[in-house]
Amino acid sequence: MSQIARYRRELRDRWLAVRLGIAGRQHQYGEIVALRRFIAHFGVDCVIDVGANAGQYATMLRRDVGFDGTIVSFEPNPQVHAKLAQAARTDPRWFTHNIALTDTDGEAQFNIMAADQFSSLNKPGEGLEPIFAERNRIERSVTVTCRRLEGLLPELEGARDARAILLKMDTQGHDAAVCRGAGAALAWMVGIQTELAVRALYDGATDYRAMIALLADAGFVPNAMFANNKGHFPLLVELDGLFVRRDLAEGGNVPIV
Repeated sequence: MSQIARYRRELRDRWLAVRLGIAGRQHQYGEIVALRRFIAHFGVDCVIDVGANAGQYATMLRRDVGFDGTIVSFEPNPQVHAKLAQAARTDPRWFTHNIALTDTDGEAQFNIMAADQFSSLNKPGEGLEPIFAERNRIERSVTVTCRRLEGLLPELEGARDARAILLKMDTQGHDAAVCRGAGAALAWMVGIQTELAVRALYDGATDYRAMIALLADAGFVPNAMFANNKGHFPLLVELDGLFVRRDLAEGGNVPIV
């Protein structure tokens, strides 16, 4: 990278920090900067957005990261998926699916929590602090369609022909099952972004050490980490981890930025 290009990137990052600070979103700075560099460096042309909720992550990719490739979003909650589909309505490269990705094909009970962003195929854990116990409380359950990514990927418009896919997971304690369901399709990914639970909020959730080990066994190594628990000081509850395929980290055929 030339000195001029580095200077431009520094100015862009500083303006991002100012803009996020004004909007009260300064906690997202590390994630956005990491994604900007990762997507540019590895030529990511498709993001598979698992656990999309109402489209907050995809909107951040478009607005803040500057990603203009394909986004394929999955949200099991029918009511929230309707909001997601509305957000994607005018974006021809953003596809949405009312499906839960996991390690089996079929149907399952999906738990709708008091705060819908906590909804999960997993049940809430026990002994949660009041702030989590109130929000992460089952209000009702709905039957949802489940698919394994390994079998579904060849069917996905925008993803089946992608050259470099980033798999993002935010499934509230269920990311390990999504990885298991991806099977051999993980080899198609250049990177994976996942929740790393330091303190488990869900029954049966994989903790951060086990998740890092699972990804290492699948051939992925850490690229960046950022806290994901605004408002819960002094406890570290979760991290988001960005991982890169090991062969790319060790050289591959990509330029060094």
